[in-house]
Amino acid sequence: MNNKVTFGLSNVHIAKLTENGGNITYDTPFALPGAVNLTLDKEGAQTIFRADDSDYFKHASNNGYTGSLEIADVIEKFLVDILGQTKDANGVIFENAEDKVQRFALMGEVDGDKNKRRFVFYDCMAERPSFGSATTESGEITVKTATLDLTISPRTTDNQVKGIVEPNEDNTAMYNAFYSSVYEKTNSSGV
Repeated sequence: MNNKVTFGLSNVHIAKLTENGGNITYDTPFALPGAVNLTLDKEGAQTIFRADDSDYFKHASNNGYTGSLEIADVIEKFLVDILGQTKDANGVIFENAEDKVQRFALMGEVDGDKNKRRFVFYDCMAERPSFGSATTESGEITVKTATLDLTISPRTTDNQVKGIVEPNEDNTAMYNAFYSSVYEKTNSSGV
């Protein structure tokens, strides 16, 4: 990675995940516009066993992340395809206590001092957002955002959690097509 610092958040995309018979596939990613903030805290623990007056055994577990994605508003496609809500012939979207929430890949981009860095989290779940609104004060508009609480787990088939990439002369085609499908690890080795 060439960046010294990163900032910003844009180009958030979602790709519905389907697991069938031990195989995982993803739908074509769709844009989730209006990204405001992504905050993720690591999940896992570090175990240190002391013996012979030293750290005899060390182990760190990676259980993914938990956190939230704040967006301007939740679009219909996310409500229906991911949160499992239904839409009737009149365009009314219904939330039901028995809605089946779907897993998905979360993709996006942060800027940097040298390059834009793209990321993918492979196995995510979102909780439905809270609902709220408020009256305007003297004509001043205060935008209300929606926050999706996220749980990001190691993918069940291979324990992949995330991938990140910055553009370079060797990956231009892949980088430019990053949002056309969920990127999968290649068999080639690298540094």
